[in-house]
Amino acid sequence: MHSPTPLDIASLCLEYPRALSVQKRIHEKIDDYADYNFSSLQSTALNVFFDLAQEFDSFRDLMTVCALVPKVFFNLDCTLYMFQDHRVDHIVICPERGQKPTPASDIPSFSTPTIHEGHYYLPIKGNKDLQSLPPADSENHLIGILDIYPVDALSDHDRLFLEKYANRVGFQLHNRMISQKNQEHILFIRSLVKDIGHNVIVPNMYFKLFYRRLESTINALGELAGDMRQAPPDGLSVDDARWKQLVAKMDYVQDALQDQFGEIQRHYDNTSLFLETLLRRSHFEQGRYVLEKRVCNFKNQIIDPQIARFMTQFEDRGIEIAWAGVPDKEIEVVVDVGLITQVYANLFSNAVKYAAPVRDARGRWVKFLSYGWEDMPNFFGIGLDGVKLNVFTTGPHITGEERDHLFEEGFRAGNTAQEPGTGHGLFFIRQIVELHGGRMSYEPTPMGNNFYFILPKEASASPLLSQYDSSPSSPPSSPHNSSPDASTPS
Repeated sequence: MHSPTPLDIASLCLEYPRALSVQKRIHEKIDDYADYNFSSLQSTALNVFFDLAQEFDSFRDLMTVCALVPKVFFNLDCTLYMFQDHRVDHIVICPERGQKPTPASDIPSFSTPTIHEGHYYLPIKGNKDLQSLPPADSENHLIGILDIYPVDALSDHDRLFLEKYANRVGFQLHNRMISQKNQEHILFIRSLVKDIGHNVIVPNMYFKLFYRRLESTINALGELAGDMRQAPPDGLSVDDARWKQLVAKMDYVQDALQDQFGEIQRHYDNTSLFLETLLRRSHFEQGRYVLEKRVCNFKNQIIDPQIARFMTQFEDRGIEIAWAGVPDKEIEVVVDVGLITQVYANLFSNAVKYAAPVRDARGRWVKFLSYGWEDMPNFFGIGLDGVKLNVFTTGPHITGEERDHLFEEGFRAGNTAQEPGTGHGLFFIRQIVELHGGRMSYEPTPMGNNFYFILPKEASASPLLSQYDSSPSSPPSSPHNSSPDASTPS
């Protein structure tokens, strides 16, 4: 074994506060067991229960173990009642004393250990850290009852042991029940993924063919209008007013259809990209987002299509676009195009909702969105360059207290009350950016708010984000004013 280096020692000390906390609980448990003063037989019963709980895979066998341990070790009749899906299952070891078990329909739901009609009823509660998960009762967190008979044979110390035994039974049963539910969910998801591929993804591909045919028909209408201009039917001339009106109407119909087709095509392209990206089979098989990286041009393949998609909404909200950064510069990064496209879709969607007018340096009210990028040499380490991508909107700053929670699941800032939302968008963005080895953050600027993320330029870059707590940016000029006070981040 090698002698620990300073780096080894530092790494061991990172979790020292946690180790102290765990060590404290160990000593507390030692004291607890000293107070319990369990007999050798009782300690052996607990050890056997733990071993067999890991050995038997069947839930029915686990329930049988729970009911048999009191019988085998202490000659106590034991019935285990489980509350599942609005029914009561029970395991009973046929009693030898002529005592019939309480009917499952009549079992009392005691929330504390209770002696009742010669029986000792022990509530079985699940893992306290998993009480929000089924099948725990929402009020008392009960998952079952352990019925011990006869109670007359039990001393106070015996009842204490059985209470602790019931606690351990509840922990094991609850974890096993959740495990079974998870397995059922996994099987369902696998089946669902196949259904999605067969009934959603594949049929969606046929729409491409339909759109091509529709586009061909629209183009044919335009060609027909051109032919009619050159060769009007008998009795009409190219200068005839009625003929000009008819051709103009055909041009209008053709242009309108072309515009509508363009809108539908953009919607289809985005929807198809999102469907095929989010519903990838690999996501479901591995239980997380799985990247499919390739080199792409951010402006042409990701940003421009999303600007076109949201342009109507920007115009409806009176939001102007500031072409920030270096729009003509080719910026290529290795990313998952579908997922990063959804990052921009979420940021632009937020811009539609939350961009607000502010006064520029000349005192005029302005309301705009700005986006851009800049190189970040060596951001992820020596020779590991990054690129910072910004989406800025005018409006009041997000308060200091809220900034720390912006990227948490379900969090919504105070300025969101009038807009619909779930608080998932920024959390999703952070997930995707970090999955790419990048960093997502927010910074207030003189005229509004800048949300930015920094990605490694190379697919193999290993981020060392903790070494870089700040990344200053150079703000581009506002589309309305070149004054520094009216600038926005690039």
